[in-house]
Amino acid sequence: MDPLAAAQVGAGIAVGMGMIGPGIGIGLVVLGALTALGRNPEVGNDIRTNMILGIVFAESIAIYALVGFLLLKFLAPTG
Repeated sequence: MDPLAAAQVGAGIAVGMGMIGPGIGIGLVVLGALTALGRNPEVGNDIRTNMILGIVFAESIAIYALVGFLLLKFLAPTG
């Protein structure tokens, strides 16, 4: 396999794996927040703040995967 093809495959795997995890994590964070809001609506602002923080932390992993993808895509050896 030539280096350019290997870099393309690596970039695809990096972005694929790097987006699946945060997507599942964000879904679980929102599920937990909605469940907590349903049980105790009086603390909605605190739950909402913690939910947004959890989403931000999970999304930062997706941004790292995107940066890794861009590095592999545009700084790949040309051959």
